[in-house]
Amino acid sequence: MTRTALITHPDCVKHEIAPGHPEQPARIGAVLDALADTDLLSSLEQFEAPEAEKSHLTLAHPEAYVQSVFDASPASGSVQLDADTAMNAHSLRASLLAAGAGIKSVDLVTDGEFDNTFCCVRPPGHHAEKTVAMGFCFFGSVAIAALYALRKEGINKVAIIDFDVHHGNGTEDLVGDHEDVFFCSSFQHPLYPGKFGQNVPGRKINIPLDTGCDGETFKQKMQSDCLPALRAFAPDMIFISAGFDAHKDDPLGGLNLVEADFAWITSEIVNIANEFSDGRVVSMLEGGYNLAALGRSAAAHVGELVK
Repeated sequence: MTRTALITHPDCVKHEIAPGHPEQPARIGAVLDALADTDLLSSLEQFEAPEAEKSHLTLAHPEAYVQSVFDASPASGSVQLDADTAMNAHSLRASLLAAGAGIKSVDLVTDGEFDNTFCCVRPPGHHAEKTVAMGFCFFGSVAIAALYALRKEGINKVAIIDFDVHHGNGTEDLVGDHEDVFFCSSFQHPLYPGKFGQNVPGRKINIPLDTGCDGETFKQKMQSDCLPALRAFAPDMIFISAGFDAHKDDPLGGLNLVEADFAWITSEIVNIANEFSDGRVVSMLEGGYNLAALGRSAAAHVGELVK
């Protein structure tokens, strides 16, 4: 029986960019409710996310940038960091909890207590670049967790698979120069953030998908471009940026994936983790803005983790 941990925290709900913003507090409840409705919660051991320490954040971000985010945190009201990204009085703590969930996950999985984890946290992180908060993101949570894992005994190579509808530009910026990190991002193009780097054979793979792309095309591209390279890299641990905004019902994207497609890619990743990584997988929630589709998709994803 696979041992899967759920990492979350109620204070992640207190962060709000603006009333009516798609990256809304209700996203957490949508996922947790769907896990409860499908009886998956009974298969999970739940942990509260701790706050990441500054020393964790600086594994990926310069110290000056980290301090600038701390300094920007308002005592009340809201502070705009870019056109899409603002902080309220609770945003800094929520960001630290989101990053801390990844750190906690690495500890649980590398210590052998659990095979894999799912981090139901917000704000997301995969757009945050080394010195830039953007795209609803403040700190690159999945990149921080991956770089933290490389400090663990027996973890010499890690992989990050990002299937959000938006390119994981922040993750690419944070880990792109690390030869011990495999990075693959599939995403709708053209779409925010409108940029992605050059591929590095065997180590960095960007997979732009045309608007309207369906599950069959997504599978074909992942099977041809990503999964063989991931197997060849043979990581000691795999991280997932689990964005569900590639769903056909999502208001911010234009891809046509459905729950079964998220289940399929999760199953493929888990199979490779079982083959090369002793089953070690850490999944972190990124996008997904239609609440019903988000809940169903996350449940389909977690359903494959617990098998």
